[in-house]
Amino acid sequence: MSSTRRVVKSPGRAFVWPLLAVPVAVMLAACSKQDPAQAGGQAPPPPEVGVVTATVQTVPVVTELPGRTEASRVAQVRARAAGILVERRFTEGSDVKAGQVLFRIDPAPYEATLASARAQLARAEASLTQARAQAQRYEPLVKANAISQQDYIDAVASAKAAEADVAAAQAAVQTANINFGYATVTSPISGRIGRALVTEGALVGQGEATQLAVVQQIDPVYVNFTQPVADVTRLRQAIAAGKFKSVGGAVPVRVVLDDGSVYPTAGKLLFSDLTVDETTGQITLRAEVPNPKGALLPGMYVRVRLEQASASDAILVPQQAVTRSNQGDTVLVVGNDGKFAPRPVKIAGGRDGQWVVLEGLAAGDKIMVDGFQKLRGVTAVKPVPWNPAASQPAGAAPGAAASAAPASAASAAK
Repeated sequence: MSSTRRVVKSPGRAFVWPLLAVPVAVMLAACSKQDPAQAGGQAPPPPEVGVVTATVQTVPVVTELPGRTEASRVAQVRARAAGILVERRFTEGSDVKAGQVLFRIDPAPYEATLASARAQLARAEASLTQARAQAQRYEPLVKANAISQQDYIDAVASAKAAEADVAAAQAAVQTANINFGYATVTSPISGRIGRALVTEGALVGQGEATQLAVVQQIDPVYVNFTQPVADVTRLRQAIAAGKFKSVGGAVPVRVVLDDGSVYPTAGKLLFSDLTVDETTGQITLRAEVPNPKGALLPGMYVRVRLEQASASDAILVPQQAVTRSNQGDTVLVVGNDGKFAPRPVKIAGGRDGQWVVLEGLAAGDKIMVDGFQKLRGVTAVKPVPWNPAASQPAGAAPGAAASAAPASAASAAK
Protein backbone atom coordinates (compact mmCIF):
# COMPACT_ATOMS: atom_id res chain seq x y z
CA MET A 1 0.00 0.00 0.00
CA SER A 2 1.40 3.29 -1.04
CA SER A 3 0.85 6.53 0.80
CA THR A 4 1.34 10.12 -0.07
CA ARG A 5 4.65 11.35 1.04
CA ARG A 6 6.01 14.84 1.51
CA VAL A 7 9.64 15.44 0.72
CA VAL A 8 11.48 18.05 2.68
CA LYS A 9 14.76 19.04 1.29
CA SER A 10 17.59 20.21 3.41
CA PRO A 11 21.23 20.70 2.69
CA GLY A 12 22.70 17.29 2.02
CA ARG A 13 19.64 15.18 3.07
CA ALA A 14 15.89 14.69 2.28
CA PHE A 15 13.11 13.72 4.84
CA VAL A 16 9.82 11.98 3.99
CA TRP A 17 6.75 12.65 6.37
CA PRO A 18 3.64 10.38 6.33
CA LEU A 19 0.36 12.36 5.96
CA LEU A 20 -1.97 9.52 7.00
CA ALA A 21 -2.42 10.75 10.67
CA VAL A 22 -4.09 14.05 9.71
CA PRO A 23 -7.26 12.76 8.01
CA VAL A 24 -7.70 10.07 10.69
CA ALA A 25 -7.72 12.69 13.45
CA VAL A 26 -10.26 14.75 11.50
CA MET A 27 -12.52 11.73 11.10
CA LEU A 28 -12.37 10.89 14.81
CA ALA A 29 -13.30 14.43 15.73
CA ALA A 30 -16.23 14.36 13.35
CA CYS A 31 -17.50 11.09 14.77
CA SER A 32 -17.33 12.45 18.33
CA LYS A 33 -19.70 15.29 17.36
CA GLN A 34 -22.36 13.04 15.87
CA ASP A 35 -25.80 12.94 17.48
CA PRO A 36 -26.36 9.84 19.72
CA ALA A 37 -29.41 8.89 17.65
CA GLN A 38 -27.34 9.07 14.38
CA ALA A 39 -24.68 6.93 16.03
CA GLY A 40 -27.24 4.25 16.76
CA GLY A 41 -27.86 5.24 20.50
CA GLN A 42 -31.00 6.60 22.30
CA ALA A 43 -31.66 9.96 24.06
CA PRO A 44 -31.74 9.70 27.91
CA PRO A 45 -35.26 9.66 29.43
CA PRO A 46 -36.48 12.70 31.45
CA PRO A 47 -35.48 12.52 35.13
CA GLU A 48 -38.06 11.58 37.75
CA VAL A 49 -39.00 14.22 40.31
CA GLY A 50 -41.30 13.97 43.34
CA VAL A 51 -44.49 16.03 43.17
CA VAL A 52 -47.62 16.56 45.23
CA THR A 53 -51.02 17.34 43.76
CA ALA A 54 -52.68 20.49 45.07
CA THR A 55 -55.93 19.97 46.97
CA VAL A 56 -58.16 22.83 48.11
CA GLN A 57 -59.25 22.53 51.76
CA THR A 58 -60.16 24.53 54.84
CA VAL A 59 -57.00 25.15 56.85
CA PRO A 60 -56.50 27.02 60.15
CA VAL A 61 -54.31 30.08 59.68
CA VAL A 62 -51.64 29.93 62.36
CA THR A 63 -49.36 32.80 63.32
CA GLU A 64 -46.13 32.08 65.21
CA LEU A 65 -45.02 34.79 67.62
CA PRO A 66 -42.27 35.11 70.28
CA GLY A 67 -43.25 35.09 73.95
CA ARG A 68 -42.22 34.41 77.54
CA THR A 69 -43.85 32.41 80.28
CA GLU A 70 -45.03 33.95 83.53
CA ALA A 71 -46.49 32.55 86.73
CA SER A 72 -50.24 32.98 86.91
CA ARG A 73 -50.00 34.12 90.56
CA VAL A 74 -47.00 35.45 92.51
CA ALA A 75 -47.00 36.01 96.28
CA GLN A 76 -44.20 37.61 98.26
CA VAL A 77 -43.96 36.05 101.71
CA ARG A 78 -43.06 38.81 104.18
CA ALA A 79 -42.55 39.06 107.93
CA ARG A 80 -45.32 41.17 109.46
CA ALA A 81 -44.01 40.66 112.99
CA ALA A 82 -40.62 41.91 114.19
CA GLY A 83 -38.32 39.44 115.87
CA ILE A 84 -35.73 36.70 115.46
CA LEU A 85 -36.44 34.03 112.85
CA VAL A 86 -36.19 30.74 114.73
CA GLU A 87 -37.37 28.12 112.20
CA ARG A 88 -37.80 27.43 108.46
CA ARG A 89 -40.33 24.69 107.78
CA PHE A 90 -40.22 24.04 104.03
CA THR A 91 -37.91 22.59 101.37
CA GLU A 92 -36.65 25.15 98.89
CA GLY A 93 -38.07 24.56 95.41
CA SER A 94 -40.96 22.41 96.64
CA ASP A 95 -44.70 22.79 96.16
CA VAL A 96 -46.58 24.33 99.10
CA LYS A 97 -50.26 24.70 99.92
CA ALA A 98 -52.13 27.84 100.92
CA GLY A 99 -51.95 28.19 104.72
CA GLN A 100 -48.91 25.92 105.07
CA VAL A 101 -46.46 27.06 107.76
CA LEU A 102 -43.23 28.35 106.20
CA PHE A 103 -41.38 30.25 108.98
CA ARG A 104 -41.67 30.83 112.71
CA ILE A 105 -40.57 34.05 114.41
CA ASP A 106 -39.76 34.00 118.14
CA PRO A 107 -43.28 34.22 119.67
CA ALA A 108 -42.27 34.87 123.33
CA PRO A 109 -42.70 38.70 123.25
CA TYR A 110 -46.08 38.35 121.57
CA GLU A 111 -47.23 35.69 124.02
CA ALA A 112 -46.40 38.06 126.89
CA THR A 113 -48.22 40.95 125.23
CA LEU A 114 -51.25 38.75 124.67
CA ALA A 115 -51.26 37.61 128.31
CA SER A 116 -51.05 41.21 129.50
CA ALA A 117 -53.94 42.23 127.25
CA ARG A 118 -56.07 39.40 128.56
CA ALA A 119 -55.34 40.47 132.15
CA GLN A 120 -56.36 44.03 131.35
CA LEU A 121 -59.57 42.69 129.87
CA ALA A 122 -60.31 40.72 133.02
CA ARG A 123 -59.71 43.81 135.17
CA ALA A 124 -62.02 45.88 132.95
CA GLU A 125 -64.74 43.25 133.08
CA ALA A 126 -64.52 43.17 136.91
CA SER A 127 -64.83 46.95 137.09
CA LEU A 128 -67.84 46.79 134.77
CA THR A 129 -69.55 44.24 136.97
CA GLN A 130 -69.05 46.44 140.04
CA ALA A 131 -70.25 49.61 138.26
CA ARG A 132 -73.40 47.95 136.93
CA ALA A 133 -74.27 46.53 140.37
CA GLN A 134 -73.91 49.93 141.99
CA ALA A 135 -76.08 51.60 139.34
CA GLN A 136 -78.77 48.95 139.77
CA ARG A 137 -78.71 49.41 143.61
CA TYR A 138 -79.01 53.20 143.31
CA GLU A 139 -82.00 53.07 140.99
CA PRO A 140 -84.72 52.30 143.64
CA LEU A 141 -83.00 54.53 146.18
CA VAL A 142 -83.18 57.59 143.97
CA LYS A 143 -86.88 56.96 143.43
CA ALA A 144 -87.40 56.89 147.23
CA ASN A 145 -85.29 60.04 147.63
CA ALA A 146 -82.84 58.03 149.75
CA ILE A 147 -79.93 59.32 147.69
CA SER A 148 -79.43 62.37 145.60
CA GLN A 149 -80.10 62.42 141.91
CA GLN A 150 -76.44 63.27 141.30
CA ASP A 151 -75.22 60.13 143.03
CA TYR A 152 -77.37 58.01 140.78
CA ILE A 153 -76.15 59.82 137.65
CA ASP A 154 -72.54 59.26 138.73
CA ALA A 155 -73.19 55.54 139.25
CA VAL A 156 -74.74 55.17 135.77
CA ALA A 157 -71.83 57.07 134.19
CA SER A 158 -69.33 54.84 135.96
CA ALA A 159 -71.06 51.77 134.48
CA LYS A 160 -70.89 53.26 130.97
CA ALA A 161 -67.19 54.05 131.41
CA ALA A 162 -66.56 50.50 132.57
CA GLU A 163 -68.26 49.17 129.43
CA ALA A 164 -65.94 51.31 127.30
CA ASP A 165 -62.91 50.02 129.21
CA VAL A 166 -64.01 46.45 128.50
CA ALA A 167 -64.38 47.18 124.77
CA ALA A 168 -60.89 48.74 124.68
CA ALA A 169 -59.44 45.78 126.52
CA GLN A 170 -61.11 43.38 124.09
CA ALA A 171 -59.57 45.27 121.15
CA ALA A 172 -56.16 45.10 122.81
CA VAL A 173 -56.52 41.33 123.21
CA GLN A 174 -57.51 41.00 119.55
CA THR A 175 -54.51 43.07 118.46
CA ALA A 176 -52.14 41.06 120.61
CA ASN A 177 -53.62 37.84 119.26
CA ILE A 178 -53.13 39.01 115.66
CA ASN A 179 -49.51 39.95 116.30
CA PHE A 180 -48.96 36.62 117.99
CA GLY A 181 -50.34 34.92 114.86
CA TYR A 182 -47.92 36.87 112.69
CA ALA A 183 -45.09 35.06 114.43
CA THR A 184 -46.15 32.01 112.40
CA VAL A 185 -45.63 32.83 108.70
CA THR A 186 -47.83 30.85 106.29
CA SER A 187 -48.10 30.65 102.50
CA PRO A 188 -50.79 32.97 101.09
CA ILE A 189 -51.31 30.82 97.94
CA SER A 190 -50.64 27.32 96.68
CA GLY A 191 -47.67 27.05 94.35
CA ARG A 192 -43.95 26.44 94.12
CA ILE A 193 -41.69 28.22 96.58
CA GLY A 194 -38.19 29.36 95.72
CA ARG A 195 -35.15 29.74 97.94
CA ALA A 196 -35.34 31.21 101.41
CA LEU A 197 -34.20 34.83 101.37
CA VAL A 198 -33.27 34.83 105.09
CA THR A 199 -31.82 32.25 107.45
CA GLU A 200 -32.60 31.23 111.00
CA GLY A 201 -31.29 33.73 113.53
CA ALA A 202 -31.92 36.77 111.34
CA LEU A 203 -33.73 39.78 112.74
CA VAL A 204 -36.74 40.39 110.50
CA GLY A 205 -39.59 42.86 110.36
CA GLN A 206 -37.64 45.58 112.14
CA GLY A 207 -39.01 48.78 110.65
CA GLU A 208 -40.37 47.10 107.48
CA ALA A 209 -41.93 43.85 106.31
CA THR A 210 -38.88 41.79 105.42
CA GLN A 211 -39.30 39.58 102.35
CA LEU A 212 -38.69 35.95 103.32
CA ALA A 213 -39.50 33.99 100.13
CA VAL A 214 -41.57 34.01 96.93
CA VAL A 215 -44.33 31.55 96.04
CA GLN A 216 -45.38 31.24 92.39
CA GLN A 217 -48.38 29.39 91.02
CA ILE A 218 -47.37 27.79 87.71
CA ASP A 219 -50.43 25.66 86.99
CA PRO A 220 -51.77 27.17 84.86
CA VAL A 221 -48.96 29.31 83.48
CA TYR A 222 -49.33 32.55 81.52
CA VAL A 223 -47.58 33.18 78.21
CA ASN A 224 -47.15 36.83 77.24
CA PHE A 225 -46.36 37.56 73.59
CA THR A 226 -46.53 40.44 71.13
CA GLN A 227 -47.89 40.89 67.62
CA PRO A 228 -47.41 43.83 65.21
CA VAL A 229 -50.53 45.95 65.12
CA ALA A 230 -50.22 46.15 61.32
CA ASP A 231 -50.66 42.37 61.10
CA VAL A 232 -53.69 42.53 63.35
CA THR A 233 -55.23 45.24 61.16
CA ARG A 234 -54.60 43.29 57.95
CA LEU A 235 -56.03 40.15 59.53
CA ARG A 236 -59.23 41.98 60.44
CA GLN A 237 -59.43 43.40 56.93
CA ALA A 238 -59.01 39.92 55.45
CA ILE A 239 -61.81 38.60 57.65
CA ALA A 240 -64.04 41.51 56.64
CA ALA A 241 -63.26 40.86 52.95
CA GLY A 242 -64.17 37.19 53.26
CA LYS A 243 -60.67 35.80 52.71
CA PHE A 244 -60.53 34.45 56.26
CA LYS A 245 -63.11 33.25 58.73
CA SER A 246 -62.71 34.24 62.36
CA VAL A 247 -62.31 31.55 65.00
CA GLY A 248 -65.35 31.43 67.24
CA GLY A 249 -65.11 30.88 70.98
CA ALA A 250 -61.78 30.35 72.73
CA VAL A 251 -58.80 30.90 70.43
CA PRO A 252 -56.49 27.84 70.64
CA VAL A 253 -52.81 28.39 71.39
CA ARG A 254 -49.83 26.04 71.03
CA VAL A 255 -46.46 26.57 72.71
CA VAL A 256 -43.21 25.67 70.89
CA LEU A 257 -40.18 25.11 73.14
CA ASP A 258 -36.52 26.04 72.54
CA ASP A 259 -35.68 22.69 70.95
CA GLY A 260 -38.53 23.00 68.45
CA SER A 261 -40.79 20.49 70.18
CA VAL A 262 -44.45 21.36 70.69
CA TYR A 263 -45.77 21.40 74.24
CA PRO A 264 -48.39 18.63 74.38
CA THR A 265 -51.21 20.58 76.05
CA ALA A 266 -52.96 23.36 74.17
CA GLY A 267 -53.81 26.65 75.85
CA LYS A 268 -56.28 29.42 75.17
CA LEU A 269 -56.02 33.13 74.49
CA LEU A 270 -57.10 35.21 77.50
CA PHE A 271 -57.00 38.75 76.17
CA SER A 272 -55.43 41.16 73.73
CA ASP A 273 -54.25 44.49 75.07
CA LEU A 274 -56.01 47.59 73.79
CA THR A 275 -52.90 49.79 73.94
CA VAL A 276 -50.22 49.77 71.23
CA ASP A 277 -46.60 50.16 72.33
CA GLU A 278 -45.48 53.50 70.89
CA THR A 279 -41.85 52.41 70.47
CA THR A 280 -42.41 49.00 68.82
CA GLY A 281 -45.85 49.29 67.22
CA GLN A 282 -46.93 46.02 68.80
CA ILE A 283 -49.71 44.89 71.08
CA THR A 284 -49.38 42.47 73.98
CA LEU A 285 -51.43 39.29 74.17
CA ARG A 286 -51.70 36.72 76.97
CA ALA A 287 -52.50 33.03 76.81
CA GLU A 288 -53.22 30.56 79.60
CA VAL A 289 -51.64 27.10 79.30
CA PRO A 290 -52.23 24.14 81.68
CA ASN A 291 -48.99 23.08 83.36
CA PRO A 292 -49.81 20.16 85.70
CA LYS A 293 -46.29 18.67 85.61
CA GLY A 294 -44.48 22.00 85.96
CA ALA A 295 -42.60 21.59 82.67
CA LEU A 296 -43.05 25.30 81.83
CA LEU A 297 -41.13 27.53 84.20
CA PRO A 298 -41.56 31.31 84.60
CA GLY A 299 -39.27 33.34 82.36
CA MET A 300 -38.82 30.71 79.62
CA TYR A 301 -38.53 31.95 76.02
CA VAL A 302 -41.07 30.17 73.81
CA ARG A 303 -42.82 30.64 70.51
CA VAL A 304 -46.59 30.76 70.39
CA ARG A 305 -48.65 29.35 67.54
CA LEU A 306 -51.88 31.27 67.53
CA GLU A 307 -54.85 30.17 65.45
CA GLN A 308 -56.61 33.46 64.76
CA ALA A 309 -58.61 32.53 61.65
CA SER A 310 -59.20 29.84 59.03
CA ALA A 311 -58.89 29.88 55.24
CA SER A 312 -61.57 27.94 53.35
CA ASP A 313 -59.76 27.91 49.95
CA ALA A 314 -56.21 27.05 50.99
CA ILE A 315 -53.67 24.49 49.75
CA LEU A 316 -51.06 22.80 51.92
CA VAL A 317 -47.60 22.50 50.37
CA PRO A 318 -44.49 20.88 51.94
CA GLN A 319 -42.10 23.56 53.11
CA GLN A 320 -39.20 22.27 51.02
CA ALA A 321 -41.22 22.89 47.85
CA VAL A 322 -41.26 26.66 48.41
CA THR A 323 -38.41 29.01 47.62
CA ARG A 324 -38.59 32.06 49.87
CA SER A 325 -36.80 35.32 49.05
CA ASN A 326 -37.18 39.06 49.39
CA GLN A 327 -38.80 39.12 45.97
CA GLY A 328 -41.55 36.74 47.07
CA ASP A 329 -42.37 33.05 47.43
CA THR A 330 -42.34 30.67 44.44
CA VAL A 331 -42.90 26.99 43.64
CA LEU A 332 -42.10 24.87 40.59
CA VAL A 333 -45.24 23.57 38.87
CA VAL A 334 -44.96 20.60 36.45
CA GLY A 335 -47.37 20.57 33.51
CA ASN A 336 -48.97 17.57 31.80
CA ASP A 337 -46.22 17.66 29.15
CA GLY A 338 -43.53 17.35 31.82
CA LYS A 339 -42.33 20.92 31.44
CA PHE A 340 -41.86 22.90 34.64
CA ALA A 341 -42.01 26.60 35.44
CA PRO A 342 -41.83 28.76 38.57
CA ARG A 343 -45.04 30.24 39.92
CA PRO A 344 -45.41 32.95 42.59
CA VAL A 345 -47.60 32.10 45.58
CA LYS A 346 -48.99 33.83 48.66
CA ILE A 347 -48.31 32.07 51.99
CA ALA A 348 -50.29 32.38 55.23
CA GLY A 349 -48.07 30.80 57.86
CA GLY A 350 -47.08 27.20 58.45
CA ARG A 351 -48.64 24.06 59.84
CA ASP A 352 -46.98 20.70 60.64
CA GLY A 353 -44.03 21.20 58.27
CA GLN A 354 -46.19 22.64 55.49
CA TRP A 355 -46.94 26.11 54.18
CA VAL A 356 -50.52 27.31 53.83
CA VAL A 357 -50.85 28.73 50.28
CA LEU A 358 -53.73 31.13 49.70
CA GLU A 359 -53.05 32.35 46.15
CA GLY A 360 -51.10 31.17 43.10
CA LEU A 361 -52.16 27.51 42.92
CA ALA A 362 -55.26 25.65 41.76
CA ALA A 363 -56.63 22.22 42.51
CA GLY A 364 -54.82 19.57 40.49
CA ASP A 365 -51.54 21.49 40.05
CA LYS A 366 -48.45 19.28 40.43
CA ILE A 367 -45.91 20.99 42.71
CA MET A 368 -42.33 19.77 42.64
CA VAL A 369 -41.07 18.77 46.08
CA ASP A 370 -37.99 16.63 45.41
CA GLY A 371 -35.41 16.22 42.62
CA PHE A 372 -34.35 19.84 42.18
CA GLN A 373 -30.76 18.72 41.64
CA LYS A 374 -31.82 16.87 38.46
CA LEU A 375 -33.07 19.95 36.62
CA ARG A 376 -29.73 21.14 35.24
CA GLY A 377 -29.69 20.92 31.46
CA VAL A 378 -33.23 19.50 31.04
CA THR A 379 -36.48 21.10 29.92
CA ALA A 380 -38.90 18.34 30.91
CA VAL A 381 -39.24 15.90 33.81
CA LYS A 382 -41.28 12.85 34.72
CA PRO A 383 -43.47 13.62 37.77
CA VAL A 384 -43.96 10.82 40.28
CA PRO A 385 -45.77 10.93 43.67
CA TRP A 386 -43.50 12.34 46.34
CA ASN A 387 -42.29 9.90 48.99
CA PRO A 388 -41.47 11.90 52.15
CA ALA A 389 -39.54 9.01 53.71
CA ALA A 390 -37.14 8.80 50.75
CA SER A 391 -36.72 12.54 50.23
CA GLN A 392 -33.56 14.40 51.02
CA PRO A 393 -33.24 16.67 54.07
CA ALA A 394 -34.92 20.00 53.60
CA GLY A 395 -31.58 21.84 53.59
CA ALA A 396 -30.34 19.84 50.56
CA ALA A 397 -32.98 21.10 48.16
CA PRO A 398 -32.79 24.57 46.68
CA GLY A 399 -36.47 25.10 47.31
CA ALA A 400 -36.29 24.09 50.94
CA ALA A 401 -36.75 27.03 53.22
CA ALA A 402 -38.07 25.32 56.28
CA SER A 403 -35.64 27.20 58.46
CA ALA A 404 -37.21 30.50 57.55
CA ALA A 405 -39.59 32.00 60.08
CA PRO A 406 -43.24 31.38 59.25
CA ALA A 407 -44.91 34.30 57.58
CA SER A 408 -47.71 35.86 59.56
CA ALA A 409 -51.23 35.21 58.42
CA ALA A 410 -52.00 38.91 58.32
CA SER A 411 -49.04 39.64 56.01
CA ALA A 412 -50.15 36.93 53.60
CA ALA A 413 -53.64 38.40 53.40
CA LYS A 414 -52.41 41.63 51.85
